Amino acid sequence: MKVRTVLGDLAADQLGVTDSHDHLFFRSALLPGQELDDSEAATREVQAFAELGGRTIVQWTPYGLGRRAGDLAKISADTGVHLVAATGLHRAEHYPAELVDEVRPELADIFVRELTEGIGDSGVRAGLIKVAGGFHVLDEHARVVMVAAAEAHHATGAPIAIHHELGTAADAVLDLLVDESGVPPESVILGHLNRFPDHRFHLDLAARGSFLAFDGPSRANNATDPRLFDCLAALIDAGYADRLLLGGDTTTARARAATGEGPGIPYLLTGLRPRLVRYFGDEIATQLFVANPARAFVLHGTVRE
Repeated sequence: MKVRTVLGDLAADQLGVTDSHDHLFFRSALLPGQELDDSEAATREVQAFAELGGRTIVQWTPYGLGRRAGDLAKISADTGVHLVAATGLHRAEHYPAELVDEVRPELADIFVRELTEGIGDSGVRAGLIKVAGGFHVLDEHARVVMVAAAEAHHATGAPIAIHHELGTAADAVLDLLVDESGVPPESVILGHLNRFPDHRFHLDLAARGSFLAFDGPSRANNATDPRLFDCLAALIDAGYADRLLLGGDTTTARARAATGEGPGIPYLLTGLRPRLVRYFGDEIATQLFVANPARAFVLHGTVRE
């Protein structure tokens, strides 16, 4: 099984310790003045992660939000850390309205092209489709984008990762992607579940076979950080340790460790991993950081080269 990184396809068992959801470059009108667009700072952040034993970072920055794919390739080559880039489309409010109107009719084609040919003229291929739901429901934009993502998955085998607004509507996403559109549940990664710390909801989602991503700590999510280990414990105790992923989700310059106030990407290994080992044991920590990402981010089925 292979994972598509910015430097080419990689055997899944070579990912090593993985940050399953983060951002090195990200620009949104919703976060003015907090853009992640400094290549030197991004390199320092990745290098710090590498020095702690980190081997892979999965980028969830989708189409139109300043991915800087060429810089991702250079950072990967310079640091030795594997990077996975994303195609896909975020919630509509992250973009100018005219851009959303322009790309909507050809979304599936855009996603497939970026997965198989490359992002722009960078030659860097995406390995992930990132889309977004709404608050407790899926609006028209979300449904259109997710149907396009399902088409792109069926054409390429790429996994689909979902931003859930405040951690909600993951059940509606599975209804649309899995039940209606035929995407295998193991190719779906449900993000931001830490933002909606309802144990019963998480257990219901895990029973449907998808991966569950708890992608704090983040300055935007600090109110739910104290609930993270309770959420993980409920799922681990129920036998779902093999469905869990962890990421940092650094979305602002302030949250970057290298040049901001942090905690940044390295905190996953300096802060969260030691606590995981202490509470759940080294085997569980390795499963969440190594074994599960090696299954979650693979290209399934017939892969278009």
